[in-house]
Amino acid sequence: MPEAQAPAASAESATGIVGTWQGTLHLPNTSLRVVLKVTKTPTGALGATFYSIDQGGGQGIPTTSVSFEGGTLKFGIQLFDAAYEGKASGDGNSITGMWKQGGNSLPLVFERSTPATEWTIPEPPARVPPMAADAKPGIEVATVKPSKPDEQARLITFRGREIVIIGFTLNDIIKFGYNVQEKQLINGPDWMGTERFDVNVQPDQPGTPNPDQFRMVLQKVVTDRFAFKFHSDKKELSAYVLTVGKDGPKMTKSTDDAGLPSLFFGPLGTLHVANATMGDFAGLMQSAVLDRPVVNRTALDGKWNFLLKWTPDESQFAGLGVKVPPPSDAADAPPPLFTAIQEQLDMKLDAQKTAVDVMVIDHVDHPSPN
Repeated sequence: MPEAQAPAASAESATGIVGTWQGTLHLPNTSLRVVLKVTKTPTGALGATFYSIDQGGGQGIPTTSVSFEGGTLKFGIQLFDAAYEGKASGDGNSITGMWKQGGNSLPLVFERSTPATEWTIPEPPARVPPMAADAKPGIEVATVKPSKPDEQARLITFRGREIVIIGFTLNDIIKFGYNVQEKQLINGPDWMGTERFDVNVQPDQPGTPNPDQFRMVLQKVVTDRFAFKFHSDKKELSAYVLTVGKDGPKMTKSTDDAGLPSLFFGPLGTLHVANATMGDFAGLMQSAVLDRPVVNRTALDGKWNFLLKWTPDESQFAGLGVKVPPPSDAADAPPPLFTAIQEQLDMKLDAQKTAVDVMVIDHVDHPSPN
């Protein structure tokens, strides 16, 4: 994410805030040490980088805004939907304020660090290089086992180059592997949508797979371990069609061509997107949020960064197995999803019937032994 620079502050205020600041966020069940490194450019503009030490924060996150005026420090981090505002003490060695994130507020006091008091920021984890772009990965090792009956987690992530899946049904795995929505799966047995599995997969090629290679690996898992066979067809279905508004898009173009896309919720109704294509976004919306396929007709190329905030309704997030709480009646509550997409991204998501690709299931079995 590019580092946004604030307008130039006065020499006195800019000089007063430049340095390393550290403080502790006290959460209900844990405490997190955080560090803010503030710098100044030759033109007097401020920049800052944020570290969360106890969350493996060796990789700093550039703030998207930062200012220091009248003794008040303000900064924001769009990726986390976070913002801070605090007032400097008379001696300029501490800042007392509030950290706001996802609708919650916590007190946070920053102290100016010295060489004797500064915390050690861990080295960032070694970045696994990308898999060769022309690689067609298979499976070196794959374990598939039923999830524990009391397992609440549902996630799919990378651990190095290993793909880790927890609490997914076979329908869930197919949705990610083939980039489809559940209504596009035809003629499958009921257990595909009810029985949950934990899966660990080590591709047989070195490096981190790109999205297409990631899907290749998942497809091999369901083919090899579940004896999954299907044929493709077209069917007229109720769907959502994603298009660009008349003045859009209101998003930042990503410059990280080699990086993998990052799309995550925190909390429900707050979607953080970085380095993702419109196909990635449409795929997530249809697999995790909405109750019907999403057809991408934006004609937007490349990768994008944005933050989308909305108030979910009870029809959403069934793909994650989550029950949405009643909507907030707060005056500053975000708008509904379709309004938020239009206002915040200048995109449109319209419901209509259209021809959609479907997967007609010919054969599937429970997973073969490990």
